[in-house]
Amino acid sequence: MADPVSQFATRMAYGARQVPRVAWYIGHGMVMRRLRQGVRERAGERPQTRVSVPDRGRLYADMAVLFRQDLANVEAGIYPLPVDHDGTLSDLLARSRLFFEDLPTIHRRRESREIREVLTGQTRGKRPNYYLQNFHFQSGGWLTQESAQRYDTQVEVLFNGSANVTRRQALVPLYEIFAGRDQRRLKLLDVGCGTGRFLDSLKQAWPRLPALGIDLSEAYVAEATRHLKRWCWINVVVGNGEALPIESESEDAVTSIFMFHELPPKVRRIVFREFARVLKRRGRLVLVDSLQIGDEPDYDAMLKLFPCSYHEPYYNSYLKEDFRTIAADCGLTHIRDVNAFVSKVMVFDKR
Repeated sequence: MADPVSQFATRMAYGARQVPRVAWYIGHGMVMRRLRQGVRERAGERPQTRVSVPDRGRLYADMAVLFRQDLANVEAGIYPLPVDHDGTLSDLLARSRLFFEDLPTIHRRRESREIREVLTGQTRGKRPNYYLQNFHFQSGGWLTQESAQRYDTQVEVLFNGSANVTRRQALVPLYEIFAGRDQRRLKLLDVGCGTGRFLDSLKQAWPRLPALGIDLSEAYVAEATRHLKRWCWINVVVGNGEALPIESESEDAVTSIFMFHELPPKVRRIVFREFARVLKRRGRLVLVDSLQIGDEPDYDAMLKLFPCSYHEPYYNSYLKEDFRTIAADCGLTHIRDVNAFVSKVMVFDKR
């Protein structure tokens, strides 16, 4: 049984870190919605048709369940009391400025459906065509330094401050296969690593675990490298999940967070085959991504609305994608799915 004093201290420390963080990003969301409403009113737009979606009380209650699970994981020793490494107040304010400065341009793109501003003579052919879009309607798509600096604020606002908590749920199925093993002899690959937030959480749990992050964006790899500079036994490189620069059967685990909803259906299957190729026998694949239709029926209408507000051209196909069949076709066995607020953790093993 846990020492009551130690348990109380852990819970107080957890709340002291997470409550202000959640309030910070919920506040950003409130300001964003008010600004958006003001723009619509000035433009004389008619109120949008109401769709039955969970109210904010329900969303916050379900989000609280996720935070309680996160704390339970800490108390169970699955990973240590997390540090989000958001930087100084000056860093937070700088990212907030970038976030709010882009909102008017995002609104313009949303209204005009301009989604290919990043497809230019300089970028054409250097990345897959499906990648060269203004995802989320944001400036720069996934290609620029400003986009990389803005991303974490944008996603945390979208998740009401729970994006990092959601990412950490991928550590649970990893703990199941890593516990009791020499972490120095294991290898993990994170594909679509973005700014490195998941890898940061991973290294807090297993600081000597050799890890490699791969992302298509030079700008995001540079931001991840900066964010992860406190850690050893880690590298981040530019690469394509469709053709991983990794030896076959070399990885004990492969992870991918918030990536598959941004891939066309054909590409999802190619990437899955690559994951299966690089995994060792008895290796584990862990995906974290959006809920799908039917995972939480009360959320289905909200999920269908999401690509209207955030340019996500492949999201509707993702909502109905059959990942169990895709995995089976690659020699991977589906182990389980676990809902995590508006996301879920999908676990697969290579036999």
